[in-house]
Amino acid sequence: MDLLSGIDSSAAALEAQKFRMDIISQNIANAQTSRGPDGKPYQRKQVVFENLLRGSKGLERDDLTKGPLLQVTRVMSEQTPPRLVHIPGHPDADQNGMVAMPNISIHREMVDMISSSRAYEANLSVVKTARSMAQKTMSMGK
Repeated sequence: MDLLSGIDSSAAALEAQKFRMDIISQNIANAQTSRGPDGKPYQRKQVVFENLLRGSKGLERDDLTKGPLLQVTRVMSEQTPPRLVHIPGHPDADQNGMVAMPNISIHREMVDMISSSRAYEANLSVVKTARSMAQKTMSMGK
């Protein structure tokens, strides 16, 4: 029997939230990028998570606690149109002085960052508690 089987699930969630924070950081860093490698404004990226279903037919009881329960499925670009900002003289400005800027709100990104950080902290707390419980269980035999 694995005393720390619950840590696998939390470890997968920690990895997923770390990846999400990296993507949010990229969004914040590119909030003013009016021209990317493709010549278009940067598009906001979002992480899509997927829960792995356990308890399906054909799985043995021991298989129900093995492996991560959360994974990053993909990173998708948001398809909202860019914001048009009046910046005459900008290299990417059109004939009216309008520049297509990324569809990123720093406020929204900060809310997402705080949410991801809190989820990370919660899962880290689960890992610490499971470790503490395992240590106390091990010391009971002494």
